[in-house]
Amino acid sequence: MTASPAAALTARARNVSSEIVTDILTLVRHETSSYDLPGLAAGLDLLRELTVHRLGRPDQEQRHPGGECGDTLTLTYTGTAARHVVLVGHYDTVWPTGTLAGWEQPETDGRAKLSGPGIFDMKTGLAQGIWALKLVRDSGAPVPTVTFLFNGDEEIGSLSSRPVIEQVARQADVTLVLEPTAHGAVKTARKGSGIFRVTATGVEAHAGLAPEDGASAITALSEFVVAAAAVAAPDRGTTINTGLIKGGSATNVVAGKATARLDVRVSSLTEQDRVDAELDAIEISDPRVRIEIEHAWNRPPMTLNTASAPLLALAREVAREQGRDELPDAAVGGASDANFVAALGLPVLCGMGAVGDGAHAQGEFIYPDTVPAQTALVAGLLARLARPLRAGAVPDA
Repeated sequence: MTASPAAALTARARNVSSEIVTDILTLVRHETSSYDLPGLAAGLDLLRELTVHRLGRPDQEQRHPGGECGDTLTLTYTGTAARHVVLVGHYDTVWPTGTLAGWEQPETDGRAKLSGPGIFDMKTGLAQGIWALKLVRDSGAPVPTVTFLFNGDEEIGSLSSRPVIEQVARQADVTLVLEPTAHGAVKTARKGSGIFRVTATGVEAHAGLAPEDGASAITALSEFVVAAAAVAAPDRGTTINTGLIKGGSATNVVAGKATARLDVRVSSLTEQDRVDAELDAIEISDPRVRIEIEHAWNRPPMTLNTASAPLLALAREVAREQGRDELPDAAVGGASDANFVAALGLPVLCGMGAVGDGAHAQGEFIYPDTVPAQTALVAGLLARLARPLRAGAVPDA
């Protein structure tokens, strides 16, 4: 019996698994901290070189300057079918440059793991996406036009790349985001996120000679962050974390200024409005201190919109043809660039990348034995999306 095209792609992915893993490790060994512009530039050059090595020169290419952020690169490979698919992945990581030197490998627990800064989030997804297109092209099957969008600022909010992501997604039929899976599940819902900056401005004074003349910005800011934590509502999916705080000028000076940065996550726009109102309503005991809040909502909440539901069904069909019992989907607390696309009402699936665990934690890892199946899943979905569109189907095969 002849294997189905989807199953054949899985077999081909197994045959080249070691090469895919080699490419993953090549990307991981070059550190790309979100705050290291020279490292990001060199890392993007390496990623482009790897893509060209595996796929040849793109038909269209544009590098969008990121300013204080890493650049965004788009590479388009013209297909043999009318459909246009965008594969989105970020090459920046949360890890400071130099982390790799002291990285320790995790316990295997009886199953092989590969670990390194950014291997799970999300350099494995980048390599798998490149190979997915290669597998479809090498199979001789129809292939859609594919645009790779590699951005270097996702971990700090996609401040520079967001307009590019939205523009490219609007010009395509489908967007697949190569972020890691949720233990093998694709991600169809994500929380919205905000990065708020809170500034307390008080009155400086000598802490020994005239402390009563001062109004401590640090004390006031401490009151604020405690009150802000009480605004969180985990039962409604709303969390508030004060992740950074600094202030003052010397131990013997009543602090005149202090700042904090808050990470805010919400599952709905209603909660977003509530958080805004309640944070603004917080009062500090010393009226001499002024509190200013920069409400910087970064990503809107993502839900499985009506455009994406058929895409999820199609991915599940491909997974079944490749021998999987099921392809689960999950709602997660983290945000990604898929949030932007979903908010436009466009078809998008996220979590199409690595299987592993430990994002943003020392010892993040992938299971290398899952690399062929995950690569084949994206490849199979690309192949199905290249088929003619039935009347009224969005997007189907």
